[in-house]
Amino acid sequence: MDTLALNRSLLSAVNADGETPLLTAVASGHTSLASFLLRRCRDLQLREAILKQDERGYNALHHAIRSGHRELALELIAAEPALSKAMNRKRDSPMFMAVMRSYADVLEKLLEVPDSVHGGACGRNALHAAVRNAIAKKIVETRPLLAREEEECGHDTPMHLAVHWNKIDVLRVLLEHDRSLGYVVTSDNGSPLLTSAAFRGHAEVARELLKHCPDAPYSTRDGWTCLHQAVWSEKTEFVEFVLGLPQLRKLVNMQDSDGETALHLAIGKCNPKMVAALLLHQDIDVTVIDNSAGPATWKLSGSNANAKTLNWNEVSMLMFKADPQNEASIYNLHKQAKDEVTNLSKKDINSLTQTYTGNTSLVAILIATITFAVAFTLPGGYSTDAGNEGLPIMARKFAFQAFLISDTLAMCSSLVVAFVCVIARWEDLEFLLYYRSFTKKLMWFAYMATTVAFTTGLYTVLAPRLLWLAVAVCILTGLLPIITKLLGEWPILKLRLLD
Repeated sequence: MDTLALNRSLLSAVNADGETPLLTAVASGHTSLASFLLRRCRDLQLREAILKQDERGYNALHHAIRSGHRELALELIAAEPALSKAMNRKRDSPMFMAVMRSYADVLEKLLEVPDSVHGGACGRNALHAAVRNAIAKKIVETRPLLAREEEECGHDTPMHLAVHWNKIDVLRVLLEHDRSLGYVVTSDNGSPLLTSAAFRGHAEVARELLKHCPDAPYSTRDGWTCLHQAVWSEKTEFVEFVLGLPQLRKLVNMQDSDGETALHLAIGKCNPKMVAALLLHQDIDVTVIDNSAGPATWKLSGSNANAKTLNWNEVSMLMFKADPQNEASIYNLHKQAKDEVTNLSKKDINSLTQTYTGNTSLVAILIATITFAVAFTLPGGYSTDAGNEGLPIMARKFAFQAFLISDTLAMCSSLVVAFVCVIARWEDLEFLLYYRSFTKKLMWFAYMATTVAFTTGLYTVLAPRLLWLAVAVCILTGLLPIITKLLGEWPILKLRLLD
């Protein structure tokens, strides 16, 4: 300290990083020393030493805020307000940094400086930063024009960021300050706030926007509406939200620059839930054609990669019900999809064979092992009476005889399936389909026989003493194949119900 008193030039000296002693003290976290150096520079009227920026463009206020020294930052602003007017090489201003760190007290002091800068990286401003931590009110009241400034990267205004990040409270504050902000669109393609909300699927944000601006813009310059965006992003909840609004009902048949409606996009996405929602709208027109003279149904031809899926088939069923006169086109699409799937299966026959035989043989061997083991641990045990040694005690009971028969059938059928899978070397698709059908039926029979064996085995043991329990086990086990069948076939049954 005595050295500084003798040689004031040391306060203005810089090191290899372009830092003065004040900058070094702040950047190193020595707040007490920094506070002393600040007072010393102010007393000696060394304004340049206080305002000095290092090689990265940071001044003492930048470092204080970035390092979390709020009290020191407030002291720096009070001592030299001009510190708030500098930006570093990343174009970050002290105000932008303070807002990013939610320093409301520092922000308040910076806003009191008339010419304090508010910019940030990527062309953002302090209001862009305020969206993330809900301290936007004070900024928009003092600098309202910031709400319309776009960032450089995505051309988003603070309003668009509030929508993207689902910040309903911030959006409400901005709209209550200036309702016209709800009509802001980007400069690149004229993207409105509703389209941004649709991209993220934020229906509540859209509802809040429409509450303040019932006639808010809903499409870009090329006709891409918020409904198009919601369908493309597969935000089903937002699609249903738009379809339920009277003021947006016209969007259901609106075409983009390619002539496609939301229905075209939903079919192309093979999303039956969205297709069903659109078809239920009272204003829907399924006959709209795009710029290539293609109706919405034709979009299924571009989704043949999904032709094996239930969604593809469900969408085709929905379109057939909605437009029965287009039956020929839908039939041709089905045939085309089937042919493509068959051709792809022929090319991948080796992989299909290995996958099917591996899985099927594993289950078959498991059933065979279980039924073989059960045959030597018979229910009721073996007799030790003279003349009947080693014979099953329950041998004369009908349930026991049914147990033996069903267990034997289950073991034999599963062994046949396992043997067929082991020796099979299918290189032909038709041959594979035939044996797949054959082994599937045999496996189902083995499953049924195993279930019967389990039921009759327990019934044999329980019935003499606990008849009610034996009957309950029979009922529950008897329902098992039925439930399994329904669960396995439910998607197919669902399609048949739509037919």
